[in-house]
Amino acid sequence: MTISSSLNAGVAALKANANRLATISDNIANSSTFGYKRVETDFHSMVNSGQGGAYSAGGVRATSQRLIDQRGSLITTNNSTDLAVRGRGMLPVMSSSQIGSSSKEMLLTTTGSFRANSEGYLVTESGLVLLGWPAAPDGSFPSVPRDTPAALEPVQFSRNKLSGSPTTKMDLRFNLPATATDAGAPGDNQPLSVEYFDNLGKSESVNIELSPTVPATGSSNEWTMILRDSASGGTIIGEYTLTFTDSRTAGGTLASVTTVSGGAYDPATGSLVVNVDGGPMEINIGQIGDSNGITQLSDTFAPVSITRDGSAVGTMTSVKVDESGYVYALYDTGESRRMFQIPLADVPNPNGLNALDSQTYSPSRDSGKFFLWDAGKGPTGDLVSFAREESTTDVATELTSMIQTQRAYSSSAKVIQTVDEMLQETTNIKR
Repeated sequence: MTISSSLNAGVAALKANANRLATISDNIANSSTFGYKRVETDFHSMVNSGQGGAYSAGGVRATSQRLIDQRGSLITTNNSTDLAVRGRGMLPVMSSSQIGSSSKEMLLTTTGSFRANSEGYLVTESGLVLLGWPAAPDGSFPSVPRDTPAALEPVQFSRNKLSGSPTTKMDLRFNLPATATDAGAPGDNQPLSVEYFDNLGKSESVNIELSPTVPATGSSNEWTMILRDSASGGTIIGEYTLTFTDSRTAGGTLASVTTVSGGAYDPATGSLVVNVDGGPMEINIGQIGDSNGITQLSDTFAPVSITRDGSAVGTMTSVKVDESGYVYALYDTGESRRMFQIPLADVPNPNGLNALDSQTYSPSRDSGKFFLWDAGKGPTGDLVSFAREESTTDVATELTSMIQTQRAYSSSAKVIQTVDEMLQETTNIKR
């Protein structure tokens, strides 16, 4: 019985070390595979209770685990859609064979080299499609459930498609000369033209006439602002009387805005809404008493800052992904548009994920349920573009383990050989 248990323990040791060598060989084979997570093999002793003072060898058992929570070093690349997760979290992907299918299985990976295919989908060479939440036309994202992939869609771009967006809002910041409202001033108008884009992407302008009120004596600190729309043949779309304060604490800032025609001025937001040919447009001129709004100081007319949304029609030239997971389409006009948001999936136990081909994983009972976080929020890290994650295999460590495994395997084989010789001696007793 004791000799047989020795033989069984030796066989178990051979099997356990063979399993360990298999994981070592897999780790070494994938030492240059981006995103590969090394497998670790542990040995556990099996103890059998002896009877009558005799010891019965229990042998050894081997268990293997893929260390998915370990992270490899990040290396830089020259492709903007080479993505890697820096920290906790994983990218949602799916197989390209499921595009257009009603059923889609979300897989997880920590890195990938995504490039646009003939249909504009961002796909890896192994056929993994990047998933994300599509943006609304204004670049915002609606509230979606975070514990299901139902709202995720394959990230797709059309490089040959022309795109533009109309202007719906502009901010005006300029300084008017205070001396122009003094008695005896010439009363010269200050013209200003601000470009905007209509609903068809054509360039139009809001032409602004600023006329000072020149009093007989003293200073009026008052201007008339007339807005004209070039798309409507120069029709007046708004007229306002601007009065500035000369107080010691807020001198030069707006004191009041009186509406003559057009949309009413809202002192809470500092904006007024006028109707250009294509629809309403919000124009922000600053709040009452705000030094960052329109001012009247000194003797110089100076447009300080004029901004507006919207863009001219352009062709997409490239794609950019920022650290928060927002995917932007860049156009030859210099404009950019937010198109998708890539979330990062997190599970309570990453090492419990089911390992699949191409460094992908799927949730399991051991891993726990996933949750989709905004990159850089909650427990997840951020997203790095122009980067790939290297394999977590350390070749030197694996070769050292290989030597140890080889010695242990040889020793176990020697045990079997010794047991065989002992059994042979036992059968020779009969002779």
